Amino acid sequence: MRQRARAATAQELAAIPWLALLDPQQRAKAVAQLEVADAQVGERICKIGKKANYWFGVIDGLLKMSNDDSTGQAITFTGVPPGGWFGEGTLLKRESYRYNIQVLRPSIVAGLPLEMFHELLEGSIAFNRFMLNQLNERLGQFIAAREIDRISDPDLRVARNLAALFHPQLYPGVGSLLRITQQELGYLVGLSRQRVNQALNKLAERGLISIEYGGLRVLDLQGLRCFPQVMPAVSALPVGA
Repeated sequence: MRQRARAATAQELAAIPWLALLDPQQRAKAVAQLEVADAQVGERICKIGKKANYWFGVIDGLLKMSNDDSTGQAITFTGVPPGGWFGEGTLLKRESYRYNIQVLRPSIVAGLPLEMFHELLEGSIAFNRFMLNQLNERLGQFIAAREIDRISDPDLRVARNLAALFHPQLYPGVGSLLRITQQELGYLVGLSRQRVNQALNKLAERGLISIEYGGLRVLDLQGLRCFPQVMPAVSALPVGA
């Protein structure tokens, strides 16, 4: 993917949430070192055992974080939709990856070099606050992912995984509409496309989501998080709230 790297466009830079937190000098330096590349389905952005040299983020598309090649039971940790940045824990410790990141649909991926990442940590209070929040939210996400992995009910698995992809802090680029196919969601959840379809229809009947051409729209994020409980209308939490 490095061979296809290029400078980010103005529109792509606008989709990077932490850039706006930097002062003009820091922002200019970060922009100069940011690299963007088109990633194809099946391509691996990160691989277990490979040294981490970049902090990666998704401008557009969908990635999957898993430990498919490591010893022990294979598990998908999470999907990474637009607005998501990942690998900060690995970069902080200057370690090698303990997981794989694979492209599920054609994506645009941005990368910030390791040394620039550490320079921002050392010189920007706002960036540090962003990173602390990122790590805190990520910890909660992984704890939830372990709980989801033990859920046997397919409808509940789909609801919880879908709610995780609409995380307004970790994935601000998603908004209320996630571009994803039922097959791609099946890869993340570990279910067949047919079973995912059944679950999505049940969620749609509850008024939690709408199934649209090319994606899924969340109508009630809090209700999706609490499924199968029935939530009163006043407690509905719009995406991005």
